[in-house]
Amino acid sequence: MNDDATARLNLPTIRPGQAQKESSHNEALTLIDLVVQAGAVAFGVNVPPAAPVAGQAWVVGSAPVGAWTGKAGQLAGWSDGGWRFVAPFEGMAVWIDEVAETARYFGGSWVVGDLRGERLVLAGLQVVGARGTAIPAPGSGSIIDVEARAAIGAILAALREHGLIET
Repeated sequence: MNDDATARLNLPTIRPGQAQKESSHNEALTLIDLVVQAGAVAFGVNVPPAAPVAGQAWVVGSAPVGAWTGKAGQLAGWSDGGWRFVAPFEGMAVWIDEVAETARYFGGSWVVGDLRGERLVLAGLQVVGARGTAIPAPGSGSIIDVEARAAIGAILAALREHGLIET
């Protein structure tokens, strides 16, 4: 951390002997309000809205113009003091109102809607885990049961469609 800003969110700090300490403090609170439990109106927007409301935010697109020029990929929030920007950092998450999904900054870029994890647990029970290996489709045998093969084939197709087993 340097004397002027925090290391992660670049929040302004109060320096010893600083006049008007409330300015740094209020700016830090404004940025914290933008980032903590972040939410945005829309994702990938390049043109700043004409009439933003204090507290609203957007994830800036790849070719921003106007007041957002040079802020590609950043979180832009409107406050009573104008635009505030926060550069994304690994793991940053923002709820996107227009699609009702979360955007997460992962691997150096924004990813919308993806959930990452090792398993899905509901009511204390694992219901989905890592994808299993491929299960071969039923083939010929000494006794052919067409209905059983059709049912097994449908089950395998559904599991493959949902990505639970390989094809």
